Amino acid sequence: MDTGTLYIVATPIGNLGDITFRAIETLKNVDYIACEDTRKTGILLKELDIQRKSMLISYYEGTEDARIPNILNLLINGQDVALVSDSGTPLVSDPGFRLVREARKAQIKIVSIPGPSAVISALVSSGLPPDKFIFLGFLPKKEGNRLRLLKELKESNSDMEATVVIYEAPHRLIKTLKSVEQVFGSSLKITIARELTKIYEQVEEFQIKSLIENYEKKDPKGEFVLLFSPKE
Repeated sequence: MDTGTLYIVATPIGNLGDITFRAIETLKNVDYIACEDTRKTGILLKELDIQRKSMLISYYEGTEDARIPNILNLLINGQDVALVSDSGTPLVSDPGFRLVREARKAQIKIVSIPGPSAVISALVSSGLPPDKFIFLGFLPKKEGNRLRLLKELKESNSDMEATVVIYEAPHRLIKTLKSVEQVFGSSLKITIARELTKIYEQVEEFQIKSLIENYEKKDPKGEFVLLFSPKE
């Protein structure tokens, strides 16, 4: 019996119109969908008018140890599985890497269904050099670890001069900005991208000092992508 296929399916980060035809067809036809949040994926399928025949499997960071053997067993026995995150491309600061690694070890066929990605959307809209970039995902929560990483980045990136891309949640934004300012200086120009592909999309450049002062006066909202370049 042939094994099934593991599909890595990108879903919209905001605008529903960004879903691809291949993504829709894949989600219609697979036997199972492993998703970060079954409720959000269920809502997405309903909005896309996908008459679901597949079973939803809850798959998030805390369940990986238990779910990976089960999903591999489905694949080995000929079932097709789609992996989706809450939004964007799975594995990019989202669960899935361990599943893909184990599926490769088991010689399971893996197919990427490309689509929306906040990293790329923010980068190409920022006006910063896109030829080389370093994506750090979410920085460490502990200040000491965060500062250590940023200092190592500053040293290692001095010659390459790649654009730096960071994800951040609203409740940690000010702490992260202050760490970046401490390492790179208060005159650093930083671009923030938020609400990407949505009605109130924002991609704007600020001096980091004024950006911190602005967000200390009001609560940050939305998921943030932070970008800066040592060239600027």
